[in-house]
Amino acid sequence: MLTGDLPFQALPSLHLTDKVYQALQLMNDNQVTHLPVIEGERYAGIISEDDLLRAEDENEPLETLRQFFGNISVKNDEFFLRAISVAGDNNLSVVPVTDAEENLLGVVTAGDLLKYASQFLSLHEPGGLIVVEMESNQYAFSEISKLVETNDAQITQLNTTNNPETGMMLVTLRINKAEVSDIIATFQRYEYNVKYYFGEELYANELRSNYDNLMNYLRI
Repeated sequence: MLTGDLPFQALPSLHLTDKVYQALQLMNDNQVTHLPVIEGERYAGIISEDDLLRAEDENEPLETLRQFFGNISVKNDEFFLRAISVAGDNNLSVVPVTDAEENLLGVVTAGDLLKYASQFLSLHEPGGLIVVEMESNQYAFSEISKLVETNDAQITQLNTTNNPETGMMLVTLRINKAEVSDIIATFQRYEYNVKYYFGEELYANELRSNYDNLMNYLRI
């Protein structure tokens, strides 16, 4: 999904001639802490509530705060995960979307981006989650996939994150079955370091184990 395919929020844009107090009021009315500023139809930058509060006079125009404008945006033909990265890296409440000529097309809120990411990653679908840590040069998708498939399961989503300082890689796996304990055992048997995991049936098994331990204790 491209960023330009996302539905934009009906949020106002600011103009260089708008007063500081007007911009603060618009942010308050729309429950955001950032808004884009345009000059004509072209994107001039994004300004935050914190930057507006730096103004000595709330009646001064935004033009006087131009040095605080953030040159941050995402092109409409970029994949939407780029917008999520930009929002996270810059702690934005909204992400401006522009075309090749730097015309502002609209904005996407950080909350909406998280919703689209959840849909993209199929987080609402039943299944398990396993995070495995390994050396970056030891990563082999074919082997990981084979180990999962030997337990009558399939990988529905896979994501990798590298730590350049340690040379370690985190591989996050979404599995199409809730019971992941057998898959975890297989990974451990092949000396993979399983960092985290979540599975519905495994959680039920842990509850059962705690219950059995309690019953054994009460029998003493």
